[in-house]
Amino acid sequence: MSDLVRNTIRFILFVFLQVYILNKMPLLHELITPYLYFLYILWLPFYIKRGWLLILGFFLGLSIDYYSITPGLHAAACVLIAYLRPFIIHLLSPKEAAEYSSKEPSPKAMGWTSYLLYALILSFCHNFYLLFLAWLSFGSFIVFLMKIFVTTAISLLMIIIAELIFPRKLRYRTNTV
Repeated sequence: MSDLVRNTIRFILFVFLQVYILNKMPLLHELITPYLYFLYILWLPFYIKRGWLLILGFFLGLSIDYYSITPGLHAAACVLIAYLRPFIIHLLSPKEAAEYSSKEPSPKAMGWTSYLLYALILSFCHNFYLLFLAWLSFGSFIVFLMKIFVTTAISLLMIIIAELIFPRKLRYRTNTV
């Protein structure tokens, strides 16, 4: 399966999962909404240029905004993590290697520690920015901080579960185009 088909299927599945399952959880919805859709951006291949990352992040966030009736909140948060992703990968990459030999970020490619740190940083940035934009219109500061930490913890837990349930094969880059 080509990368384009695989990532298109992932896009559709993540939007469907977020909109029709995670946003509809009645017990958690009053306190917190678990976010997993931005895992699509985290799973994109290393070789995608920053411009395409920003465009894909914008369309992913816009899709969630359309179904959630939120005016650009998710699009802004997704564009932010799409922008930060190359910097975080560069910070966490081994200093002796110029780039990873695998195609996409995964625990097998980066190691569990680096991958969890990568996911934690981007999850925190996404949740902080999204909840900050929502908090500007209403809410107390203590509730805002609690929502950030709880949402980030739940999102990171769901990312770990997704990685354990759906392990991705380690595909390596080649010198051919």
